[in-house]
Amino acid sequence: MIVADPRNPLAQRYEAALREHLPEGVDGVAIVIGGDGFMLATINQLGHDRVYLGLNAGRVGFLLNDVTATDEGWSAIADRLRARAWKTSHFPLLTAEITRADGSTVTEHAVNDVVLERHTGQTAHLGLSIDGTPVVEHLVCDGVIFATALGSTAYTFSAGGPACHPTLRTMAVTAICPHKPRLSPFLLPEASTARLDVLSADRRPVRAVTDGRMIEDVRAVAVALGPDSVKIAFLQGHDFTTCMVSKILRA
Repeated sequence: MIVADPRNPLAQRYEAALREHLPEGVDGVAIVIGGDGFMLATINQLGHDRVYLGLNAGRVGFLLNDVTATDEGWSAIADRLRARAWKTSHFPLLTAEITRADGSTVTEHAVNDVVLERHTGQTAHLGLSIDGTPVVEHLVCDGVIFATALGSTAYTFSAGGPACHPTLRTMAVTAICPHKPRLSPFLLPEASTARLDVLSADRRPVRAVTDGRMIEDVRAVAVALGPDSVKIAFLQGHDFTTCMVSKILRA
């Protein structure tokens, strides 16, 4: 299966070039051509039961292979794919249990991050607890980001949070523009569960965003690294440390 972002002209050109040498793709692998956002959307659409191998036609491409950095033509790239010259890594997913205003609960999974953010011009007022223990009873901020190590170089890093090595099993917690108290970013072990409760929800509504998918009228969210994982393949020669550092310096 080859899937290319229909809104990205470069991705469409890459797809056409690849299909000349690899018309049907590779069995058992979803070859995704586009940017990080399209990769996240494709994983959400197709599920977590297959291997994903991305070819970067976006700007950052942290979740994808940077084919433009090589001197290979598409024939050589197709040969590498046909030979299955890659390594598959299993990355943990965030599981978010989201409670809405009507009392219903929605379960969402995220590769990169789960965000609880203000939905109006007013700050959000939130209560934060970790593993059932209150940490901040009244946090005034624009929101809070929970990120996997793989997703830490995206929104979390831009908000001043830590850039984690992608192979770590940890959850980064980063407050967005915290006013009171000045909560610094921190990391949690993989067994921890973080919970945010919305205070004054009627006057200060918030929404949840999981890998870019929005849920309105949120009253609480509990986030943890769940048992499920996503399988992402990187071509031989890919180095996570070099890639992470280069993305940070590029930012």
